[in-house]
Amino acid sequence: MALTDLLADALTRIRNGQLAKHAFATVPSSKLVKDVLEVLKDEGYILGYEEFEQKKGINLIKIDLKYYQGQPVINKIVKVSTPGRRIYTQIKKMKKYFGGLGICIVSTPKGVMSDDKARKHHVGGEILCNVF
Repeated sequence: MALTDLLADALTRIRNGQLAKHAFATVPSSKLVKDVLEVLKDEGYILGYEEFEQKKGINLIKIDLKYYQGQPVINKIVKVSTPGRRIYTQIKKMKKYFGGLGICIVSTPKGVMSDDKARKHHVGGEILCNVF
């Protein structure tokens, strides 16, 4: 089965894994997924991740999900841009998600980063997802 949007699949697997209280989730590997997971790790939403090879030529990523007092750290994770509808924003028009309590993950010319880092680097880009 071919997946057209690996990031949406990865976010759904994270969401479902945390709802089922799993310790980890396994997702197909891609550069964009690894970049988004690095931002989630830096911001403290997941414990970590590691890439491994399941079969010859098929790489997967194991994501260690994070919980606090038995509750998932990620309350809401939503994909914003889709393959059929890309959402771009300028730095001046970038809004804070949940009043600054959540983050937006943005793909910029300087790489994938959170909205706070995008403001510091003064770059806009495509909004990939929102996390709270």
